[in-house]
Amino acid sequence: MAELDGPRLDPRGGEAKRLVIFLHGYGADGNDLIDLGRAWQEILPQTAFVSPHAPEPCGQAPVGRQWFALTFRDPDERWVGVNKAAPALEAFIDKELARWKLPPSALALVGFSQGTMMALHVGLHRATPLAAIVGYSGMLVLPNRPAPEEVAASVKSKPPVLLVHGSEDDLIPVQALFHATQTLAALEIPAEWHISHGIGHGIDAEGLRHGGEFLARQFRLPR
Repeated sequence: MAELDGPRLDPRGGEAKRLVIFLHGYGADGNDLIDLGRAWQEILPQTAFVSPHAPEPCGQAPVGRQWFALTFRDPDERWVGVNKAAPALEAFIDKELARWKLPPSALALVGFSQGTMMALHVGLHRATPLAAIVGYSGMLVLPNRPAPEEVAASVKSKPPVLLVHGSEDDLIPVQALFHATQTLAALEIPAEWHISHGIGHGIDAEGLRHGGEFLARQFRLPR
């Protein structure tokens, strides 16, 4: 099992009381999202940020990493992929919580695209709930023919979720946000959402603001 690591930002304003782990998209690496931490340092003081590189070289790019391969030939490849990649991410989460001597309730996962798939999958299947999950431009991965009762039985945690998506996303259409929020509602998982109008597969200033403010609320920070 690959051991993950990546760029970090130490907490501003004293010892770490919270931890945010960024999960990048397909073909990128941990450097792609660490600047979100810089943008949020003021609103999230005493928060450590880390953005691990995914465990595999990207199969369709000369540089960059992937959490799992994408060929689009198998309707279940995303489901197989998130399950295969989960143990390495789980181990990294446990290691980082131990590094900062923090409980799971002090952790948030923030993903982009394929990283959102990982954040939602791992965050909902951990035995102890996290503080929050923020997912940009991604989707909730389910088996190709999910049985609702089997999906519900597999969910172990119900942390609050924020999903943000560009209205003009041509890689993962915005409909993925609605499918995810409907499923989360059926699972009784609290979810909020924001659509960035005119934005493609990316994060705009409004989406960034919504994500930071959502985390500050879930961490119960004064405003």
